[in-house]
Amino acid sequence: MQGDTEQLMLLTAPHLQTPHAFSTRAGGVSVGPYGAGTGGGLNLDEREDDAEMVAENRRRLATALGFDAAQFARLDQVHGTDVIVVDGPGDWIGDALVSATPSVLLAIGTADCYPLLLEDLEAGVIGAAHAGWKGTLGRIAEKTVQAMCELGARPERIRAAVGPGICEERYGVGADVAAKFAAAGLGEFVLTRGEQPHLDLAGANRAVLLEAGISEENIWLSGRCSTETDFYSYRRDAGKTGRMWAVIGLQTGGQA
Repeated sequence: MQGDTEQLMLLTAPHLQTPHAFSTRAGGVSVGPYGAGTGGGLNLDEREDDAEMVAENRRRLATALGFDAAQFARLDQVHGTDVIVVDGPGDWIGDALVSATPSVLLAIGTADCYPLLLEDLEAGVIGAAHAGWKGTLGRIAEKTVQAMCELGARPERIRAAVGPGICEERYGVGADVAAKFAAAGLGEFVLTRGEQPHLDLAGANRAVLLEAGISEENIWLSGRCSTETDFYSYRRDAGKTGRMWAVIGLQTGGQA
């Protein structure tokens, strides 16, 4: 475990300047499979957990970043590549959000898939994307960059952070999925452990961001695996688990 993130409720990327965070399992009020060891869990998904507890968890997350829970813009994620441009809070169907509107907090939910947060501070444009294997294969990171550029961002100015997700060592896949990555030019991120292919989704998303024109020094990977006890993991917990959120927002005036 990295010393600078140990026991923290929220993880941050050192190079992003807009308010943002990758939540962990700690710091909330959820219990049972949504808890966090001996403490309350910061589950941010209301589909199975107690709605009042989830609402309190969201309030804590928003408050930690200087926002209100009513300012979240979030998604019904479908493992696709649709990028939604938003100018206010609400709920949409898709797998990425971009905005140039202050006082909106973009939110992506994960429990093994990778969350991506992006900013162009000069243009005042932000983005957030959900990248499982389907989104990664469909280059959702590149599509998010393109949508940001349509709002005035420029690839050479964009900074991107890839948060915690399932690491290659823990992410075995079928031969059909491995073949799709090879056919899409991402075969170098398919590794064989024993007889099963494994996917390096963090590395693949980094490669897609580079292809989209983001410089190497402007890309940060957390290096954390969602199967660690600090996080919720759908695969580790056989589907009975909570969700983390990756969030990013512009304060009034578009400033950090």
